[in-house]
Amino acid sequence: MLTIQEITTYLEQLAPLQLQEDYDNAGLIIGNAHEKVTGVLVSLDCTEAVIQEAIDRSCNLVVAHHPIVFKGLKKITGRNYIERTVLMAIKNNIAIYAIHTNLDNVVGGVNFKIAAQLGLQNVSILSPKASQLMKLVVFTPVAHTESLLRALHAAGAGDIGNYSNCSFHTTGTGSFMPNQAANPTIGQANVQEEVLENRIEVVFPSYLQGKILTAMKAAHVYEEVAYYVSAINNQHQAVGSGAVGFLENEMNEVDFLQFLKEKMNVTVIRHTALLNKKIKKVALCGGAGGFLLNAAIGQKADIFITADYKYHEFFDADGHLIIADIGHFESEQYTKELLVEYLSKKITNFAVCLSKVATNPIHYF
Repeated sequence: MLTIQEITTYLEQLAPLQLQEDYDNAGLIIGNAHEKVTGVLVSLDCTEAVIQEAIDRSCNLVVAHHPIVFKGLKKITGRNYIERTVLMAIKNNIAIYAIHTNLDNVVGGVNFKIAAQLGLQNVSILSPKASQLMKLVVFTPVAHTESLLRALHAAGAGDIGNYSNCSFHTTGTGSFMPNQAANPTIGQANVQEEVLENRIEVVFPSYLQGKILTAMKAAHVYEEVAYYVSAINNQHQAVGSGAVGFLENEMNEVDFLQFLKEKMNVTVIRHTALLNKKIKKVALCGGAGGFLLNAAIGQKADIFITADYKYHEFFDADGHLIIADIGHFESEQYTKELLVEYLSKKITNFAVCLSKVATNPIHYF
């Protein structure tokens, strides 16, 4: 039987916690990470009804997209649905784990699930994040280059877009003198030594720095490893907000809006004026994505699909594209299926359950 920590480790391989936004509260919110798991219930939100469903279905771990605790709680007295849900979970030994903006920010996450639902092709991050990458430079004897690179790649270094095991190396002469206290792999105390070495360079996500440096030191043959790490400002093409892709066949605007309603199970679409153009390139963001409008315009998208638009914000389209607000719940509803499909491939000894509770607080008349 797996522990909560083992299951959340799988989730964090898909969406590392370090990729959540600063304001977010993703991760294990309630529960002991070392508890054994009897069942997993996946939901978009965590409410009292979802906790009751977990009890009824013998699931002691709820994995939700939205965190039930978003801001700090000073008291837990049951005065609102958040406090009541927390109390109910604790009383019944139900753990709650949230996988929120970290799942929004990765390839294969929330926005890529929406893109798949719409059948988009050549999908990529709409607004890649900068300052997420670092570069490691390390020096090693030429004969040990391959083994060191294997260790670095296994730890996660050298992944660039659709390419893995990426590195650069060049050969030069390393010079050093061990002192009496040293235990050199090559050379003798108080004797200047020269060795044919390779300078290896690899790029990696900043959150992997500790893991990669540990792997480097474990695999390196030198007692003292010569290396340095530097931050780079390049955009990380696999981390960022929103998604953009192409329809297989262009559609007129009315047909596409009807297609969008059907594919996303939407009752109402709030949208800007139609532009009498074909829809081919589609930008999107699950949840409140208005901050990405300029990115969608910059990408020359024909339509931008998102949610939570305010009245005056619709004017910002300014004839560049169509803004289509399909609703927050509606835009993210298939996140549950994404997580169930992912966990079901990782866990085979018990079922991962899809919540049947409708958590959308908005109703249409």
